[in-house]
Amino acid sequence: LQVLGFEVDTVNSVQFSNHTGYAHWKGQVLNSDELHELYEGLKLNKVNRYDYVLTGYTRDTSFLAMVVDIVQELKQQNSNLVYVCDPVMGDKWNGEGSMYVPKDLLPVYRDKVVPVADIITPNQFEAELLTGRKIQTEKEALEVMDMLHAMGPETVVITSSDLQAPLGNDYLIALGSHRKTKADGTKVTQRIRVESPKVDAVFVGTGDLFAAMLLAWTHKHPNNLKVACEKTVSAMQHVLQRTIKSAKAQAGEGNKPNSAHLELRMVQSKKDIENPEIIVKATVL
Repeated sequence: LQVLGFEVDTVNSVQFSNHTGYAHWKGQVLNSDELHELYEGLKLNKVNRYDYVLTGYTRDTSFLAMVVDIVQELKQQNSNLVYVCDPVMGDKWNGEGSMYVPKDLLPVYRDKVVPVADIITPNQFEAELLTGRKIQTEKEALEVMDMLHAMGPETVVITSSDLQAPLGNDYLIALGSHRKTKADGTKVTQRIRVESPKVDAVFVGTGDLFAAMLLAWTHKHPNNLKVACEKTVSAMQHVLQRTIKSAKAQAGEGNKPNSAHLELRMVQSKKDIENPEIIVKATVL
């Protein structure tokens, strides 16, 4: 976000030695009191006017509930504030979904967070958790996105899915839906599908990168979800291709890259993040 020209005030929801894709991690999880204290400091200095709030990985329900209070207060000050929520809860491995945050976060996301969010970026498993509906076809995915719109957000992007891609098994599908209400009260929905080449490795942090870049590109293209998603997914491809190439080189011939090798090559991809060459096109549905 900073590379793309945004001034960012960061609050760490957790302070860990490393991400949780490693075998071990140590550190602290922020609770609601600690978040509130930091927010109070910003408020006392009157520097709490924001255009965007972006949230991702959180492990504490009270922290998440406090985020909702803060977002509501910030929206009172700036009615144009856009809250981008990546509801990080879990993912599917070999077709089986499992949560990697405490299960009691789900009702907080579903009942409190999603209703105040403007843009949400769940993966397929998280979209299923939020709506209680399984997704097996693209039609069901679109219905689930409609359910998510009905909960509050204007923009819903299912960042990854295990749906069959028209281009074949080597491609991963993401789906986007943008619903806006016109002046006369009618609703218009734009829907898109993005197919990107699969990269054979497990990366950590791709969802965070996706949400941040989607925030930036929807800011620059507010009424064009197609272009925003093309730029976001293309930049992701550049980062992942560079990461896998570097990881394989570090691991050496015939060895499987480990978590350290597979750390996203963010700094090395600065130019691609700033100005991504469009290598993935979106289809309007």
